[in-house]
Amino acid sequence: MLTTYDNPVAVNGNHPSAASMAATMNTMVSNSKPINATVVPVTSNNSIAKVNGHSAPKYHHIWLVTGPAGCGKTTVAKHLSSALNLPYIEGDEFHPKANIEKMGNGIPLTDADRWDWLTVLREESLRQLASGAEGVVLTCSALKRKYRDVIRVAPYYSHDVVLHFIYLHAPEDVLLERVGLRQGHYMGANMVHSQFSILEPPTAEETDVISIDVSGPIDGILREALDEVLKKIDETASS
Repeated sequence: MLTTYDNPVAVNGNHPSAASMAATMNTMVSNSKPINATVVPVTSNNSIAKVNGHSAPKYHHIWLVTGPAGCGKTTVAKHLSSALNLPYIEGDEFHPKANIEKMGNGIPLTDADRWDWLTVLREESLRQLASGAEGVVLTCSALKRKYRDVIRVAPYYSHDVVLHFIYLHAPEDVLLERVGLRQGHYMGANMVHSQFSILEPPTAEETDVISIDVSGPIDGILREALDEVLKKIDETASS
C-alpha cells in the first residue's frame, strides 16, 4: 500500500504540490493490487568515501538509469556501478513472468502491469541502502512521469536518500537499429515504437534528471554519464 501525504516535504530540494502528489497516488492506488512490502529506514554512518578523487557525502544516492529500449541502460548502469563501487539492480530481472511473456509476444505493458513492478524496484533500492550500501544504480525504462513519480516516493521514507534519474535518449531509428542487432533478448524491435508512443520525456521542472544523448559512440556516453554523476555528488556534498 502506498502512503499519501497531506503536507509534502521537499524531495531533492523540490516541493511537489499536494494536488500533484495526490493525483499520482490516487492513480497508482486505483490501478494497482497491494503487495507485501516492508519499508526499512535507511540509516547513515555519515562516512565520507572517495570516488575518483571526489568526496561522497553522507547521503545515500539512488542513480536510476532510464530511457526506451535500446538506449543502453544496462551498459551505462554497469559502468557506473563499477566506477562508483555501488550495487547494481537490473530492473528487467524484477518483472513478473506475465510481464516478460507479454513483452516477448510484442504486447505492450499497461499501467496496471507496471505499478507493482515499480514499487518492488523502489523497495529493493531502499533495502540495499538499509543493508549498508552507500548508494545503488538501478535500471528502469520509467517512460512516463507518473512511473518516475513512483520511485520519487523513496526519499519520503528516508530523508538522507537522494534520487537522480539519468535519462538516456536518441532518435527512434537509432534505437530500432540497436535493438534489431540484439540476440536472445525478449524485447523485440517492434517494442521500441510502442515505447516511443507512450514516452513522456522529462520536463524542465523535473530537476532531478540528468539528460544524456546516446546517439554517439559508447566511450563518450560512458564518460559523460560518469562525469555528470560525479558532478552531482560534489553538488550534493556542498549543498
